[in-house]
Amino acid sequence: DIIGQPHLVKKQQVTGFLSIFQARKGYFVTPILLGLNLLIFIYMIMLGVDILLPDVESLILWGANYRPVTLDNEWWRLITSCFIHIGIFHLLVNMYALIYIGLTLEPYLGKARFFSAYILSGIAGSVASLYWNDLTVSAGASGAIFGMYGVFLAMLTTNLIEKSARKAILTSIIVFVGYNLLNGLQHKGIDNAAHIGGLISGLIFGYAFYPGLIKPKIKALKAITIVLLTLLIFYPSYLVLTTIPNDILIYEKNMERFASLEAKALEIYNNSNEQISNDQLLIEIRDNGIDNWKESIALLKGTDTLDIPEQLHYRNLKLIEYCELRIKSYEAIYNSISEDSDQYQSQIEELDNQLEEIINELSQ
Repeated sequence: DIIGQPHLVKKQQVTGFLSIFQARKGYFVTPILLGLNLLIFIYMIMLGVDILLPDVESLILWGANYRPVTLDNEWWRLITSCFIHIGIFHLLVNMYALIYIGLTLEPYLGKARFFSAYILSGIAGSVASLYWNDLTVSAGASGAIFGMYGVFLAMLTTNLIEKSARKAILTSIIVFVGYNLLNGLQHKGIDNAAHIGGLISGLIFGYAFYPGLIKPKIKALKAITIVLLTLLIFYPSYLVLTTIPNDILIYEKNMERFASLEAKALEIYNNSNEQISNDQLLIEIRDNGIDNWKESIALLKGTDTLDIPEQLHYRNLKLIEYCELRIKSYEAIYNSISEDSDQYQSQIEELDNQLEEIINELSQ
């Protein structure tokens, strides 16, 4: 929460709850952004997304920022993720912060500067999250809002705001930013990379806007500044989207291939229940069973060379162990059928127990 509510000369007044949604001079962009965030969230809930804690699949479906899919030519997620929220409480906290900064800052910046700073800060926060996080599903307006607080911090170090109000506001903003960044360090679910990316970009925007704000009669200065800042954000964004290796996507596609090979290899259990000859079953065990498990091991060993999080490397090793046990089990079953002998039964049961342990561990 923001500590302290200093009164600025240009700060818009809230006359009632509905007034925060009413566009007017000096407060035009903020209610539009507020309404858009709320409408998107309401529509998500109407279509079945959990109001308190949406699942990962729903967030990705609605446009959250997630490296494997964003880097797979879905760059638009850098923007859409800024309008998707992870539950009602996440939405309300962000909208409270947006209303305050909008009421306070938009009268100084005007519509064009405020809107461009908000959107570009949101993109910068999304890019920072994309660069820093491997598997984090990022969503929310926090990056954009931190950007607006960054703009405000920059302005507070200039003479644009009355000196008498500057110190109190500066203290309030620093406490807000500091508290939220420290809170992000303590909670793994908070995307601090997006916060910091938005904040730093906002500071740059604030100083870049300064010449145009002190010389409002030079109309072209505002447009030129916005264009240059857009290029400043878009170029690094392009570099991130085109140069970061998307090993997570490769990993996920390999896992899809592994699932396909596993399904083929496990078909022998269905065939064993059908009326087929032992000779045909032995061919199935060898060609569709053991061979697919061997191909799976080769695939997993190749996957282990990717730049992926340590927990996925560990999972890979367990899957290789799983495939090796499957091969031993299939070989024992093959020998049991070909020799028409029960002497392999205890070995098969022991291997089945080991397989069950690994399956339980992987499922967790």
